[in-house]
Amino acid sequence: MSSLSSLRPAPNCKETSKIELEIVELTPALRAFARRFLRSEDDIDDLVQETLLKALNSLHLYKPGTSLKSWLFTILRNTFCTNYRRQKREPAGMDAAMEQVAIAPTQEWVLRERELQRALTFLSDDRRRALTLVAAGTSYEDAARMCGCRIGTLKSRVSRARECLAQMLGNHLVD
Repeated sequence: MSSLSSLRPAPNCKETSKIELEIVELTPALRAFARRFLRSEDDIDDLVQETLLKALNSLHLYKPGTSLKSWLFTILRNTFCTNYRRQKREPAGMDAAMEQVAIAPTQEWVLRERELQRALTFLSDDRRRALTLVAAGTSYEDAARMCGCRIGTLKSRVSRARECLAQMLGNHLVD
């Protein structure tokens, strides 16, 4: 029998309107309570608004006769905790936006690659071959063997090729 007495009917329209008025009257108390968690007035407003929205959507779950203030404070605290956990998992705001925006444009590099390819055609065959082998990651010893020259000669060819490219391209590609 005691389990039946704990079941209460959902509040009727008149009771719902009365509860909604009490919620409006408790809004300043909710704002004061939210200040314990947040400092920014905008964040406080957002938290209180989200709390009020959740409370009004869940009004059918409120048990008349219990403390409405405690019920609202519990919703506010739980909402804050949920938002806090979400913010820890997901970067938000300006930092996340800056990470996405800070991607270098590829068009400029495509143009520079074309300039470099064109400039390479003006190099002598031995300098071009020495430079491309070394730039591709081939060791100086292996590149010298492939070019049929000594390591010192290969290093000179690479150095001269870099100097020529730097002059042709205005020093902004070859460093």
